[in-house]
Amino acid sequence: MSTAPRIPPIQGLQAFEALARLRSVTQAAEALNVTPSAVSHRIRQVELQLGFRLFTRQDFSLSPEGAEYLPRVREALAALQQVPGRRQAPSPARLRVAVTPTFSRQLLLPRLARFRQDYPEIELMLQVAIPAHHVTAEEADIELRFGNGPFTDREAMHLLSDEVTPVCSPEYLHEIGPLHGFEDDRAVARAHLIRSPLEPWRTWFRACGITLPEPTAGSQFDDLGLLLDAAVAGFGVALMRLKLGQAWLDTGRLVRLSARSVPSPHDYYLCWRPGTLERWECAAFVDWLRQSLRDP
Repeated sequence: MSTAPRIPPIQGLQAFEALARLRSVTQAAEALNVTPSAVSHRIRQVELQLGFRLFTRQDFSLSPEGAEYLPRVREALAALQQVPGRRQAPSPARLRVAVTPTFSRQLLLPRLARFRQDYPEIELMLQVAIPAHHVTAEEADIELRFGNGPFTDREAMHLLSDEVTPVCSPEYLHEIGPLHGFEDDRAVARAHLIRSPLEPWRTWFRACGITLPEPTAGSQFDDLGLLLDAAVAGFGVALMRLKLGQAWLDTGRLVRLSARSVPSPHDYYLCWRPGTLERWECAAFVDWLRQSLRDP
């Protein structure tokens, strides 16, 4: 007669969840009120019993098997925390996420169907964040920030970097004529430069050795999506983030002026108040979005 497979001890599952969330043996040990060596021992015990590695790197990145196993562990631990005798259906876990408008439309919303499939018990509420000033309409559990970390008022995790390149509409390029890669003073001086404090032109100028100063006149937009829509409308040349603006290129609304791209000085970060990731739904969203943006 076959025996039922052994379930890993709950102490080991708690250690796995804490280490996946905090990415530090010391912090996981403090959260569980045990020693760091105890956390390491419990992780090894679970891995031996399951027959696969839960983590793959020294920064405690999850292995593919660990990433697949983590949501099940969190659901099981959450179920065990429910008080017996309550017959009513558990209320959904509500998660408030503040995101910048263009990131939400271009990179988050196309992936959210998969999140709903993976976590149907999480009720996700999206709020608008203003990228230039880190302002949200309401207090959020998780906040997307655009800029340079670290942030003194939040814990943060680097989420996404990008590269920039100049673009314009096909009609504007036909009107103004060839711009020869947009990599010298003469070509740049012929064009109207659309400005944004989120992506200053000096990034492109320095990379190409262009000696012109940062433009101080002309149309300016505080939203990267509006910046690209203005370029579509023929306002001039915009500096586009490639990952964020790929849809404008795919549809032919914008064309690249150079085969070259250079790293943007600004990145995307997920931010939260200390203690937020102790809630399983918050930790699950952070892990899911980080992995989702890595997948092609």
